[in-house]
Amino acid sequence: MRYLRTGGPAGIRRPRPTDADEFLAAVGRSRKLHHPWLAAPGNTADYDQYLRRIRRRDSSGYLICDRASGEIAGYVNISGIVLGALRGGYLGYAAFLPYSGTGHASAGVALSVDHAFTALGLHRLEANIQPGNEPSKRVARKLGFRLEGFSPDYLFIDGAWRDHERWAITAPTAT
Repeated sequence: MRYLRTGGPAGIRRPRPTDADEFLAAVGRSRKLHHPWLAAPGNTADYDQYLRRIRRRDSSGYLICDRASGEIAGYVNISGIVLGALRGGYLGYAAFLPYSGTGHASAGVALSVDHAFTALGLHRLEANIQPGNEPSKRVARKLGFRLEGFSPDYLFIDGAWRDHERWAITAPTAT
């Protein structure tokens, strides 16, 4: 398997149309894990739309894969990419069962952040996390994201407007 980056148990690579069946099976077995935090593509049409979205200029997406088996362990999205003076975007991520809690998400998100700061030339990434989503907050803390604020009724997820905490990280500056 050819990865953009590898580290620890994970590697990241771009999603492909041929990943649809494996990705959708992983979403299906992880539905309860992700509820009500996110809504991942649940069918072939949604997956195709996801691929089109992450290939736009203002988005990027990566699969987190287990390096030992090559299986899809999760995914990372960067949306709302703005260049110019901001050079930032919004980061979303999820682990799939059975890889939740194994370090694959932390490793994959770290690799994606590094890729965003180097290959994409971004300076800032913001992850908006629902207050009760402790696993996602653990990943953010572990990787050096800082809590910047609270946004009530921020995103419409699972049929309701959900509050979110704003976590952000900026690229290391050269000294």
